[in-house]
Amino acid sequence: MDSIYITAFIVGVLGGVHCLGMCGGVVGGLTFSLESRVQTSWWKMMPYQLLYNLGRISSYMIIGALFGAFGATLGTLAAFLPAQQMLQTVAGLFMIALGLYLGGWWFGLVKIEKIGQSVWSKLSPYASKFTPVKHYHQAWLYGLVWGWLPCGLVYSMLIMAMSAGSAVNGATVMLAFGLGTLPNLMLMGVFAFYFTRLSRMIWVKRIAGTSVMLMGGWQLYLAYSVTV
Repeated sequence: MDSIYITAFIVGVLGGVHCLGMCGGVVGGLTFSLESRVQTSWWKMMPYQLLYNLGRISSYMIIGALFGAFGATLGTLAAFLPAQQMLQTVAGLFMIALGLYLGGWWFGLVKIEKIGQSVWSKLSPYASKFTPVKHYHQAWLYGLVWGWLPCGLVYSMLIMAMSAGSAVNGATVMLAFGLGTLPNLMLMGVFAFYFTRLSRMIWVKRIAGTSVMLMGGWQLYLAYSVTV
């Protein structure tokens, strides 16, 4: 079970290529919503950037707990089926699709992201209530809404959370994934231009995509390597 958390963390790190493109505008908007005296100081800006991201990761954990609980229910209701194996297989296939997406070879996950747009359209107006950001609690609440932004990378990890076997495990998977994305998005808030340009380099995309595909293949291997 520990390997699933390590995998989620590594996917978060490698998926930073997608995060920089997907969330770059959000991070930039959050940065410019701060008071000018904060924007001009890296040290003053850092707590706000951290709280934005902790709010985002909090949302991931809530959704992960729901998916983990749902996956556990499926395993209970369908005890006559290798439910855990099936869910892990789906998670592996999603990771391979994600790798193709990150590498720029296939964009099927874009269709899944569009499904989530309906949820985001209902939640995004709430984010505007917390701007301009003047207090720490506003930063965390803004990040909490940000966590619901439609994202194929997050959806792929939710399939893995569903296969984790419980609400706690599902939340932990999403925590590990969120921590993996943290360094990229924290740095993005300070060095936006450099990291955006880096994320667009084709060799960076290909390395990240190939690595995630290999981890997806590893998940498939794990799903079928244990015989009952």
